[in-house]
Amino acid sequence: MNLELLITQKLSEAIFKIYGTSVSPETLQLQATRKEFEGDLTAVIFPLLKISKKSPEQTADEIGKFLFDNVIEISSYNVVKGFLNLTVSDDYWRECLKTISSDDNWGVLPKSGKRFMVEYSSPNTNKPLHLGHIRNNLLGWSVSKLLECNGHEVVKVNLVNDRGIHICKSMLAWKKESNGETPDSSGLKGDHLVGKYYVIFNNMLKKEIDSLVESGMEREEAERSSQIMKEAQEMLVKWEKGDKEVVELWKKMNGWVYDGFDQTYLRLGVSFDKTYFESNTYLLGKELVKKGLEKGVFIKKENGSVWCDLTNDGLDEKLLLRSDGTSVYMTQDLGTAHQRYSEFNLDEHIYIVGNEQNYHFQVLKLILKKLGFNWAESIYHLSYGMVELPQGKMKSREGTVVDADDLIENMVTTAKETSLELGKLDNMDENEQLKLFEILGLGALKYFILKVDPKKTMLFDPKESIDFNGNTGPFIQYTHARIKSILRKADEQQIISQFTDAPINPIEVEIIKMLNYFPDKISEAGEAHSPALVANYCYDLAKEFNRYYHEVSILRENDAPTRSQRLVLIAAIANILSRGMGILGIELPERM
Repeated sequence: MNLELLITQKLSEAIFKIYGTSVSPETLQLQATRKEFEGDLTAVIFPLLKISKKSPEQTADEIGKFLFDNVIEISSYNVVKGFLNLTVSDDYWRECLKTISSDDNWGVLPKSGKRFMVEYSSPNTNKPLHLGHIRNNLLGWSVSKLLECNGHEVVKVNLVNDRGIHICKSMLAWKKESNGETPDSSGLKGDHLVGKYYVIFNNMLKKEIDSLVESGMEREEAERSSQIMKEAQEMLVKWEKGDKEVVELWKKMNGWVYDGFDQTYLRLGVSFDKTYFESNTYLLGKELVKKGLEKGVFIKKENGSVWCDLTNDGLDEKLLLRSDGTSVYMTQDLGTAHQRYSEFNLDEHIYIVGNEQNYHFQVLKLILKKLGFNWAESIYHLSYGMVELPQGKMKSREGTVVDADDLIENMVTTAKETSLELGKLDNMDENEQLKLFEILGLGALKYFILKVDPKKTMLFDPKESIDFNGNTGPFIQYTHARIKSILRKADEQQIISQFTDAPINPIEVEIIKMLNYFPDKISEAGEAHSPALVANYCYDLAKEFNRYYHEVSILRENDAPTRSQRLVLIAAIANILSRGMGILGIELPERM
């Protein structure tokens, strides 16, 4: 039984026995004892004074004495004003260790019967993935694993934004400037090649507008008069009409991008159960818009554009179809949401999308409700903060983004340099070293991003992330490797790792408490949709092990039962670290 639930029930029994009054366990206040006081759990006594008719100290002492005399899990108590501090017996914590060390699924909660969908990545096929996409992908994958640990069925999906004016910009620039360049002829990954032409388009557009402004035209008029922008818009109209030449070019360039994306996803360690394409789903959205017009939910203006008037809801008018009949992001999101709820009967649909789209998702839910879909309430926008660099924000139109592939390679190289500098590669062959560099580099990247609360904007510093000390992935990875090294040495010395009835010391009690709390941390993190809670739990556990390692003898302990039990304890730490970091998609090496 959960310790807090057990003590709460015993408190309720004590109050009835002492004062003859029944108290619902839900009304009792129990909290972790503050560090400056002795104890594990603290009962707040003030709400009980109406029942006891006595002072806070006397009431707390009477209840504490009853629990000490009648509850074997309580080894001592003390009273501080109106607070009853209870100390749990070492026998209880030893039993906890026995349970934890024998449970291969410790931290995995029972099946909930609920189905969740998590949409993440959602790249555009006009550019490669960048640092912002990395945070998106890592959050999406990790939240999915977290929900699975909470007993939910999870469907991981990607919506590829493979159509629209931004795609046509890359296509048009390639058509005008490429001389038939391909990934094979250039040696570039497909997504990098297409991204190159997106930047070229924007340079061409800027040059044209600047020229018109220099000739005396106002900038706004120059932007409206841009010939190359008009050509891109004409290309989009042709695409929606199925123009053969445009569609063939679109298929070819998107194919290059998908090959590039797949390579990045593979190295990053993320995957999807299903991939949707906007080129298919936008038609579903158009159908919903048509039905909305018939119901009077939407309005068509004189120029043929279709809108949803949300002014009575405190918002503004939202465009759903342009005057030329082409759709916008909202159109396809309406269609996609409807399709997914029809396909999967979801309990919750989580969109991993940056906080610059907060308004978009507010509008999406509202429009779906107006269309009569009650399930719109179960849409959850996990709004995460942007990733910034020391030199400021990234700008994809100017080609100043931090490319995902380059960043991953840089992290692996930095891990190699740091490891060689620290001399942590003894007795490792070249292949083992290369694998370790990959594990450390990606572990550093993933942990540095996921340890930050998703809602916060974060500053990414590659050098800080790879440090073997402090709150970093490599620190936790090194801690795990150290434990595994001790266990290997124990095996070589034929020291048996097994649970015994040996006494446990205060540091061991603290560690067992942390291990015991792991399922609660998984539940808390799942409710909050925050892998950061698991990341920082792993860091705290790794820190506690390192304190233990420096203060307590393990293999050199003379008492055999104590030595064996300590091996069980550190093996349990390694297992929980591995499970926790596994939720973050981080591999922990056996040796370093």
